Amino acid sequence: MSRPLPARELMAVSADGSRIHVEVHGQDGAPAVVLSHGWTCNTRFWDAQIRDLAVDHRVIAYDQRGHGTSPVAGRDGYSTEALADDLEAVLAATLAPGEKAVLAGHSMGGMTIMSASRRAGLREHTAAVLLCSTGSSRLLAESLVVPMRPGAVRTRMTRAILGARAPLGPVTPLSRRLLKYGTMGAGSAPDRVDACARIVHDCPRRARVAWGHVLADLDLDEGVRELRVPTAVIAGTDDRLTPPVHARAVAAALPDCLGLTELAGMGHMTPVEAPEAVTAKIRELVTAYLPVRGTTEAEGKEEVA
Repeated sequence: MSRPLPARELMAVSADGSRIHVEVHGQDGAPAVVLSHGWTCNTRFWDAQIRDLAVDHRVIAYDQRGHGTSPVAGRDGYSTEALADDLEAVLAATLAPGEKAVLAGHSMGGMTIMSASRRAGLREHTAAVLLCSTGSSRLLAESLVVPMRPGAVRTRMTRAILGARAPLGPVTPLSRRLLKYGTMGAGSAPDRVDACARIVHDCPRRARVAWGHVLADLDLDEGVRELRVPTAVIAGTDDRLTPPVHARAVAAALPDCLGLTELAGMGHMTPVEAPEAVTAKIRELVTAYLPVRGTTEAEGKEEVA
């Protein structure tokens, strides 16, 4: 299928001056959904969700700095605080003062929301959150990408993979197999594996390496505890990058957790591997937590209670 065409494109300007590419799909005035993608991905990662949701939602998707059409940042421009700055800039550029949206983040996109949990911009604009295939800490220690027993050797090897400087090169049958092993379930459809491979291989090496180093030392446990909005969690049971142990820990720490959904046989790329399940959960959150247009927020919540 061809990708959905954005109704509007703009650049949000982050706190350090970095320019963040934003796409807005759907009709103005419709319930707003903001999509934040993961490491080595771009807005195309959300194509299935955009196609479905833009029919009756306003869907805002953006490229994390250094990914897609967002320029590569300077040497000191990669941190969890920068992720939070960028999300705040996107929310300010696309939502009216006080307007709320459902935020969905996959992998590093979920970490972005955790990092921004105490920010005034996030609290002003967030009605509910969906965290997909993500974690808040101990990514190296818990990763199952390297098929070894847990320990220092496996952790060092995983760190080396996250920070590998070698170019990925063109997509080949071998690279597709490797990507599928590391990030997707064994039963993933070939066209979905190919789509993910093309997205990941398109990520600039500089950004891939820089963000890999950030993820290797991630600690956002406090951010999870400060995410004080209704939050649902989705994970794939066969996720090697962020195994379900992460999702369970996040769900247990959230102040207002709406539950954890574990998708049998799915890997790390849940919005691509199981698009119907992820889109359905976003719709569920919109129905429950965004007021019907023309009502007050309290009236909207009463209507869906």
